[in-house]
Parts: sequence; structure tokens; C-alpha cells
Amino acid sequence: MALTDLQSIFKKIISLSPATDPVIGPYWRLMRFDRPVGTLLVLWPTLWGLWLAAEGTPDFHLIIIFVLGSITMRAAGCAINDYADRDFDGMVERTKNRPLATGELSPKQALICFFCASGFGVLLVLLTNLLTMQMALIGAVLTAMYPFLKRWTHLPQIWLGLAMNWGIVMAFTAQSNSLTPGIAVFYCAAICWTVAYDTCYAMVDREDDLKIGVKSIAILFGDQDKMMVGVLQALTFFALYIGGQRFGLAPVYFWALLPVVALFSYQQWLIRDRSPSGSFSVFMNNQWVGPIVLIAILLGQI
Repeated sequence: MALTDLQSIFKKIISLSPATDPVIGPYWRLMRFDRPVGTLLVLWPTLWGLWLAAEGTPDFHLIIIFVLGSITMRAAGCAINDYADRDFDGMVERTKNRPLATGELSPKQALICFFCASGFGVLLVLLTNLLTMQMALIGAVLTAMYPFLKRWTHLPQIWLGLAMNWGIVMAFTAQSNSLTPGIAVFYCAAICWTVAYDTCYAMVDREDDLKIGVKSIAILFGDQDKMMVGVLQALTFFALYIGGQRFGLAPVYFWALLPVVALFSYQQWLIRDRSPSGSFSVFMNNQWVGPIVLIAILLGQI
């Protein structure tokens, strides 16, 4: 076999990806396994709750459960979102190549993915305690309802914040079997953070959404969008500060949050002209906020 043949085979091997597989690919892309940033945005706040409850030493099996749970429930959320948006995604530039919009998958197949992912999530929750199971029921309702709110209200991003960050509460109850006002403050911080970056995400689609009649908080804010994102970012930092006080975290925690301020300032610069590329970059940039807060919590617990 010639060297060129070996090179050709090697290139084919390394180019293989589940996302491009003709059978697996549509399901892989439906559940966004090819776009891990969204999963990280679910995972990091969940880990905040776990570490806060454990005071620095969470149970290893709970780390595994909530990492898998974050991946699973984000996948379920994406599947039900695409099912709900199946008649609209083809008319939006950013979403026109999603599997349901292109016809690669049927609505029935999307629902099957949703129920399979949700079922696996239920199995994971059964490995925790009764209080966490009760919290999971609330989380399931929040996740299932979110995609349909954009037909009724301009505030679906707020509901997304409630749904995406419910893992904070579940992780806290799984580790501590209790609820405290302090974890509610961190939950509020995560909600404000989510609404801020998802407003920027909605700014990418604003023109298409206006044409097809889909509502978003970016449309509601209008020319005040940049200011409102800044307000939400300020509220996020304020809640993180108060939350640190409620948990009695060491002073180093508060200093370690300063990079979050720097990232939020940079994101304001990215949306200075409201360009779709800049607005989308804000969404991507937020993948660094979550781990910074987790590191700050770890340092504050030393």
C-alpha cells in the first residue's frame, strides 16, 4: 500500500464525526452534542450548588450523576425545543439546517429522543434522595414548557433561566438533603446571568423573529438591549457577592470574582454595534464565567 493511500485513510478516519454520520448525525445534532458550550452553561452552575452544599468535598458519585444529568437534560431540552420550533426554524438563518427543519428527522423522532433522554435523567435522579426527586419534578416542568413560551410572551429567556439553572437546587439538595436561602441567592445569580447572555443570543435572531412573529426579550428591550444586558450582568455580580456572604466564603472568593467583571465588560464591547457575530460571540464567551465562579467558590472554602 502506497504512502499516499495510508495518508488518505488516516484523513478519512480523523474526519469521522458522529455529527456527520448519516444515521447517528441527525440525532447527534438534534441533541446538540456537537455544540458543547450550551451543556457547559448548564453544568457549571450545577457544580456551584454541589460544592456549596458539600463545603468543598462533594460525594464523587454525585459529581458523576450531575455531570451526566447536565448532558442528558440539555439534550432533552434541545429535542423538545426543536420539536416546538419545527415550523419556524427553517425560516431563521441560524437554525435553518437543524435536523427537523431539513427533514432529516421527523417530529415523532424528536419526541422519542426527548422521552429517552428524560427517562435516563429520571434514572439518575432515582440515585439521589426524596427531596431531590421532588425538585426534579419541578425541573421537568420548567424544561418542557420553555420552548412554547415564545408564542405567548416576550420573556422566554427568563423561563430559560429558571429551567437551565434548576440543577443548582437539585445538586444542593442531593448533597445536603436540605434547602437554604443562600442557595436561592446563587440560583437568582444564575438566572440573571442566563437572561443576560440569552438576550444577546436572541439579538442574533431578532430580525428573523420579527418577520415570523416569534417573541423574545431582545425584541422587548429594543434599543435598550445593551443597557438591560448590563443591568442583568450587574445583578448577577451583586447576587454572587451576596451569596458568598450568605455562605460565609473567605475574602479570596470576592477577589476571585473580578475576572467575571472583566468578561462582562468585554461582552459589552462585543455588542457595541449589535452585530449578529458580536452578539453570538457573547454567548460563546460566557462559557468562561461559570468555571471562574466555581474556582472562586473553591478558593472561598479553603
